[in-house]
Amino acid sequence: MQVSGIVIGLPMPIPMLAKAVRAGFPSPADDFAEEEVDLQRLLVSNRPATFIVRVAGDSMLLARLFDGDLAVVDRSVTPRNGDIVVVDVDGERSFKVWKRVGPRVTLSFANPRFPSFVLSSDAVVEVWGVVTGSINPRRRGE
Repeated sequence: MQVSGIVIGLPMPIPMLAKAVRAGFPSPADDFAEEEVDLQRLLVSNRPATFIVRVAGDSMLLARLFDGDLAVVDRSVTPRNGDIVVVDVDGERSFKVWKRVGPRVTLSFANPRFPSFVLSSDAVVEVWGVVTGSINPRRRGE
């Protein structure tokens, strides 16, 4: 299966160091892999309902979704307060922070530089899914 240039296929385990790596001075004893991790199993809990979408723009900076990241989105998950969701508002798809207070739902940006996002009373809103993970490629292009 191919989604936006991303191929989802058979599991492909990748070696993983058994111990976490400190952001300080490393130990030479930690330089070997003791287990493998399958990124598909780690990031995808409901494969038929999951897709990957590339992030464009900087409206989700405080949610740590950066321009060019890959967001893992699960359509089978019900949004909870603070979740990042992919929504269509009047036909325009974007990422927003979901918040429910009683019967009222608000959608907002995760960047204080953006003005408050206000839904009009007649807005047509469709939730596409909840962001359950992300991949942040550190080196883009050569």
